[in-house]
Order: sequence, then C-alpha cells, then structure tokens
Amino acid sequence: MRLTKPTLFTNMPVTCEDRDLPGDLFVRLMKDDPSTVKGAETLILGEMLTLPQNFGNIFLGETFSSYISVHNDSNQVVKDILVKADLQTSSQRLNLSASNSAVSELKPECCIDDVIHHEVKEIGTHILVCAVSYTTQMGEKLYFRKFFKFQVLKPLDVKTKFYNAETDEVFLEAQIQNITTSPMFMEKVSLEPSMMYNVTELNICSTGLIESTFGKMSYLQPLDTRQYLYCLKPKPEFAEKAGVIKGVTVIGKLDIVWKTNLGERGRLQTSQLQRMAPGYGDVRLSLELIPDTVSLEEPFDITCKITNCSERTMDLELEMCNTRSVHWCGVSGRQLGKLSPNASLSIPLTLLSSVQGLQSISGLRLTDTFLKRTYEYDDIAQVCVVCPYTSPES
Repeated sequence: MRLTKPTLFTNMPVTCEDRDLPGDLFVRLMKDDPSTVKGAETLILGEMLTLPQNFGNIFLGETFSSYISVHNDSNQVVKDILVKADLQTSSQRLNLSASNSAVSELKPECCIDDVIHHEVKEIGTHILVCAVSYTTQMGEKLYFRKFFKFQVLKPLDVKTKFYNAETDEVFLEAQIQNITTSPMFMEKVSLEPSMMYNVTELNICSTGLIESTFGKMSYLQPLDTRQYLYCLKPKPEFAEKAGVIKGVTVIGKLDIVWKTNLGERGRLQTSQLQRMAPGYGDVRLSLELIPDTVSLEEPFDITCKITNCSERTMDLELEMCNTRSVHWCGVSGRQLGKLSPNASLSIPLTLLSSVQGLQSISGLRLTDTFLKRTYEYDDIAQVCVVCPYTSPES
C-alpha cells in the first residue's frame, strides 16, 4: 500500500433564500453536518481529512513511500521468512528493503511489517517487486512474488534561454511551468553555478529587503508559468583569461524545491545547463567606459578594451573612420604595438556628435600588420545626444 498524505474533505453546500419553500432547512442540515466548518458552513473545504482511495499520481522528484505487510493466514508456524522489496525501472533495479536478514519465525495471524522510501529520479514505468521466501514446518522451502506497477510523471516543464553580454556576463532566463493538476508552493528555485562563475539572483525586490518578486506566498497554479532571471559573472581569477571564458559552455544547474498537498515535498535538479559559446573571432573589442548621455557638438570620452583571442601574437594598428553623425577626435592609423595571446589592452578614445538623438558608435578598424588582416567594428554602442542649449521662450 502506498503511503500518501490525506486530503481535506470537500462537500458541495446547497443553499436557498429564506423565503423559498425549504426555508432554513438546508442551513440547519449544514450546521449539523460534522464535516463542515463551524461558522463557515458554506465553505467547500471541511475540517476532516480523507484517506487516499487510490494510488494517485507520483511525480519525478517526490518520495515514494510504501507500507509492506506479510500476514500469516495459515494455522502453522513458518520459519526463516525473508521479505525483499525491489524497485525496477527502465534502467536499473534498486533494493529498497530496510533489512536483508530473515525473521526466525512467524506465528499464525501475525505480521511482518516494513515501510520503504525512495526518492524518484526517473520518469516512466516503475514496478515494485515484493518477494517472500519462507520454510514450512515440514521443511519445505516456498517462495512467491507480487508486482505493483505504477507510472512516474513529469511535474515541471523547464525551458532556459541564455543571453551573452559584452562584459562576459551571462544572463539566464528560466521558465518553469506547473504541468500537474494541483497547485505548488515553490519553496526554492536557485542556480548552482559552475566553478568559473558567481551568480546573482535577480528575482529579489530592490527595496533592500530580501523578498521575492513573486511575494511571500509563492504559489504556482496548474499550467501556470513563472520566469526566473539570474546573472552570472566570471570569477576574478578567470575574468582575465579571455580564451578560457570564451570556450566555457557549462553554466550550472537549477535546483527546484516545491511542496504540494499538506506539505508533500518534491525536489528536482536539472542536468548541467549549456550555452552556445559566443564567437569573438581573433580580436575582441568591448567597452569599459561610456557615458549614457552626451552634449551636442561637445567631445566625450570612451574606453575600449581590445583582447587577443587567438593563439598567436598580433601587431595591431587602429584606424578610426567617421560616420555621418559621429566623428572621431585624434590621429587615425596609430600603432598599438604587439599583443600576446589572451592579453588585453585598454585605450581611451574621444568622439564628437553633430546630430541629436540616439546615435550609434561605429567606424573602428583594427589591422594585424603580421597577416595584413583587418577587423571591422560597427555598432559598438549607442549614446543619447542632447542639446545643452534651451531655446528662449517667445
């Protein structure tokens, strides 16, 4: 017999107006009903509990508990009783028996009881195999088995999306959907990062209090979907190794803990989440410093970071090409010198915009003089250009 939590008793209250023919008959019947809540007789949920009437559904991540009882229906004493419980899945056979030692004897009308527990880690068909061997008074050894078949269902549908930022940060969006038929209380949804990353959870309110954006009572109704967001940053010892971070595909794994009926607990861990490694090419150009807003026709400074992502030394030359709205200030075609593999170089640059509005910064060219190969960088970033002068009121 499977051991599960009971459920609250439900009833269907029937009411009517006082001036109707039954009068207050229905109200008096509900008040006399022991299953109703005193003072709230029309509430569907009652104060009593209902024992499970069938096996019910069991989901991946929950704990399967079963009560096994071997009863001696005969009028003879049997000896050397060995009860063994195995759980057969599609990939393995697990021994769930608490003890593998035999009971010396079992008298008539007596029982051998055992309770087994197992955290379900596979979906699909499961078969509980209960085998009993014993010896009769005549010395005959007998053996029998019973099979109990059940299905393990998937409780959650988890989808992930990765966003790679220019600053080596990785944003993970996890969409979790409750595909069961009952509500869930989401106790914990966390991301365990890989050894190269630190993680920041973005599902917390920015009021200074550690409170989830989903509120204190984090319930997920059937077929509802909730989105969780995390930001992963490379650890300092790996942040400077551009070649290492570039090839990292394993990000971490999600750890999800929930509760269902009367605190029935479930836990699910995903496999290692993997992203598509961003392709930076041989040379990567990123921005370390850039203002959000600049003034029209006034110079402003930015700081670019150039990283050699190849396995060879480069001799770089920087060329700056003006666009219709953004103009570079300084000497174009200057030598940056040699850059070793996985090394970085920060260079300050000055620009000036002649057009208002949201302008795109483009026109940087890096040339490797060793191979005579040019790398073009357009739409590097965007700035908002505003006019610092206000027109006089007419």
